[in-house]
Amino acid sequence: MIFRRTHTVRALTVATALVGALALAGCAHHPSNAQIGTGVGAVAGGLVGNAVFGSTLGTVGGAAAGALIGNEVGKNNDRGRGRRGHRH
Repeated sequence: MIFRRTHTVRALTVATALVGALALAGCAHHPSNAQIGTGVGAVAGGLVGNAVFGSTLGTVGGAAAGALIGNEVGKNNDRGRGRRGHRH
């Protein structure tokens, strides 16, 4: 039973990290702080949500909340430096 839980947590962690890495790679051409904050926040939020709630819903909810918070923090950093969001 413990092995399955550990395996599930590890699989979710790897999956979350891969999704975050792919999201950031898509914005590799001079990403804005808002884009970086969204990706980092989603990964961190997913990990925290999984650790706290231990369920898929917790992981997804944490990732969504982390993405929103990271995006807002990044936007504030972009405004402070006189940089607006990057357009493709």
